[in-house]
Amino acid sequence: MIKKEIPFAVEIYASAEELNDSDATLLAKARAITTQAYAPYSHFNVGAAAMLTDGTTVTATNQENASYPVGICAERVLLSAVASQFSGRGIITMAISYHNINGESNTPISPCGICRQSLAEYGERTHQSIRLILSGMLGEVYIIEKAQQLLPLTFSAVSMK
Repeated sequence: MIKKEIPFAVEIYASAEELNDSDATLLAKARAITTQAYAPYSHFNVGAAAMLTDGTTVTATNQENASYPVGICAERVLLSAVASQFSGRGIITMAISYHNINGESNTPISPCGICRQSLAEYGERTHQSIRLILSGMLGEVYIIEKAQQLLPLTFSAVSMK
């Protein structure tokens, strides 16, 4: 038997004030767009903002549905919008934040499993690794250089060949 660890690095900043201007601006957009989330059931508003390879910024929010759990996460709403409106363009960086109406929003949030798979595949299909900025409304900020690092044993198109 061989035991192998698959580590990855996370940059941790004490707050958004430590970020460079570009990252701080993108995170501010993700935080601001949480007000437009449709989350009447969970009261957990998530916002995402992405910088595309051509410099365009796109934002999105989570969208819940009374037929729970058929809602869609902010990350996948954003990926769908980019794929539909900006065909073939890669995402350089995506910032993700949240406002928990029923609690605190002061620790970084990480994409769910479905979103991790979707981020990895979108990066693969556009040949552009997606850098992630993860945060709440306040507090620490995590930066992960490649979204694929969140899903180290990714199932992809290559797996089916």
